[in-house]
Amino acid sequence: MAALPETAMVSTAKAVANDSRSAEAEGGGDGAVLLTLPTSPPAAAEARPKEQPVRRSSPVLGMLYRAAAATLPTVVVIGLLLIVWQFACGAPGSSLPAPTKIWADSREVILHPLKGVTFNGLKPSVESGDVGIAVHILTSLRRVAIGFGLAAIAGIGLGVLIGQSRLAYRALDPLFQVLRTVPPLAWLPISLAVFQQAQPSSIFLIFITAIWPVILNTAAGVQAIPPTYRNVAKVLALNPFQYFTKIMLPATVPHMFTGLRIGVGMSWLAIVAAEMVQGGTGIGFFIWDSYNSSLLSDTIVALIWIGLVGFALDRIVGWIGRRVARQA
Repeated sequence: MAALPETAMVSTAKAVANDSRSAEAEGGGDGAVLLTLPTSPPAAAEARPKEQPVRRSSPVLGMLYRAAAATLPTVVVIGLLLIVWQFACGAPGSSLPAPTKIWADSREVILHPLKGVTFNGLKPSVESGDVGIAVHILTSLRRVAIGFGLAAIAGIGLGVLIGQSRLAYRALDPLFQVLRTVPPLAWLPISLAVFQQAQPSSIFLIFITAIWPVILNTAAGVQAIPPTYRNVAKVLALNPFQYFTKIMLPATVPHMFTGLRIGVGMSWLAIVAAEMVQGGTGIGFFIWDSYNSSLLSDTIVALIWIGLVGFALDRIVGWIGRRVARQA
């Protein structure tokens, strides 16, 4: 190895001496040499990746996305069905009218469902017998509300009875199983013979059609109550009302409202069939009158109305059932 020049050695010695003196001054003058670790340059800290801010989506956008995800598949399927229907029935002489022909023939029925009705505040009044399709729908719904309400009250009571009592179950269940298989229209002659009027016979037809699923599903729910729940009720010495509200109702709500949802759907089917046979007013009468007048487009519009109203009734009863179950 080549020797360092004398001038370089002197400069190095002076630098070491200066560093030693500065270290003694900082360390309290005890002659110790302090060594410091090299620190990373500031550029290294700046090179660290910065945390990205959390992006929170708007609640409105989330709600719109969920609504689109729920409805878009149905809209697409309906659009495809309309296209197929149009191509299948659009030819001249087709026995079934195409969607465009239905719109052309029944535009008045579609756009003016409240024809012939005036409103005095919130109270409607019918001016003439020629009314829109919504008036017939409301007439049918009023009959369904009365008949189904009576069926719900009686069905829940009888269901609780045969679900709680073995004797009542053995006596009444075979009878209920036989009667529930009778078609709704088979009860129509009996109801007309008993009541002699169209309005009460229609309500009876709804009642006798809707009561069976309510009875059977409520009884099944009562029989499915766990034995531990019954034992707790005995230990707490609950009276019948407390047992019904605290134990039985929360345990049977799902079964009970399953029967109510089936019953309301069957009620809507029964009233349409009864009104088609009896005549007068109601959506069933509208369908039969349109068919006799060779207005097949109006009949199809009425069928769409029936489906939409039935769907709404099912969803309303299901929503009430969820609220009752949550509170119970």
